[in-house]
Amino acid sequence: MTSVAVAATDGMLHFELALACEVFGPAPDAVRGPWYDVAVCGTRAVRVGRFLLEPDRGLDGLAHARTVIVPALADVDVDPPADLVEAVRAAHEAGARVVSLCTGAFVLAAAGLLDGLRATTHWAHTDQLAARYPRVSVDPDVLYIDNGSVLTSAGKAAAMDLCLHLVRLDHGPAVANVVARRLVVPPHRAGGQAQFVTTPVPDHDGHPLSALLPWVMRRLDQPLTVEDLALQANMSSRHLARHFHAITGTTPLQWLLAQRIRRAQELLENTDDGIDTIAAAAGMGTATTLRRHFQRTVGVPPDTYRRTFRAVTS
Repeated sequence: MTSVAVAATDGMLHFELALACEVFGPAPDAVRGPWYDVAVCGTRAVRVGRFLLEPDRGLDGLAHARTVIVPALADVDVDPPADLVEAVRAAHEAGARVVSLCTGAFVLAAAGLLDGLRATTHWAHTDQLAARYPRVSVDPDVLYIDNGSVLTSAGKAAAMDLCLHLVRLDHGPAVANVVARRLVVPPHRAGGQAQFVTTPVPDHDGHPLSALLPWVMRRLDQPLTVEDLALQANMSSRHLARHFHAITGTTPLQWLLAQRIRRAQELLENTDDGIDTIAAAAGMGTATTLRRHFQRTVGVPPDTYRRTFRAVTS
């Protein structure tokens, strides 16, 4: 069996910790050979979100594992626990593959494992990671980064992507697809895929964009411009841009492109329509335009995306 040690300490987020245990824990029925032997390692009973967790072994167990998983920390404003940082460093020196999920990257950075490497974390914390650890090349626009013996992921769903990537490396794509099917998730999203919000919604009905965004979503097949959106919202383009940035963190044009890409993804996932038809339905005009924007945003061509999604649903 391949040993996997999941680090546990007070203040970790339960989602990423449980996710790692779920992916590497139960062996799929299709696996006839060795699977993973998972142990949760910590110094004592730890508070993980709303749960109290009793580790299987001490933190020294990390140094005996083939793969070490460091889940997300809830509070990145404080330094990670020194004993955890030292245990992770020792595990890497012993030859372990060290993997951070979401803000677990702060632990790897504190241990010096990311110095001189590209790394990522949840987009909300990439600036803070870069400022605190200037020797790390932080990339906020990817789902995960594989540096061989050190791997980092963005948050939540991207942590799942990275864990499935590890299964793919260790056991091949067929087994990774079986695990993904059991978890009801797509089996593969390329690590270079961008982190972006699909459809931000204003938090109250009286917001100037509360009527505009649904109006746009019903007309994605039309050649809308920023001026069209401003006219519909009855405001200047500059005023519209300020509202968009406050709600979505991006510009109207970038938001509109993200929605067109998401519409194309939905059609690729759920229909047999050709790329030209999907390009028209998503307001991208031509298949050439769709392919260019889709590759740049998602990280893979539309045909590859469709094959990946169909692999997990077939």
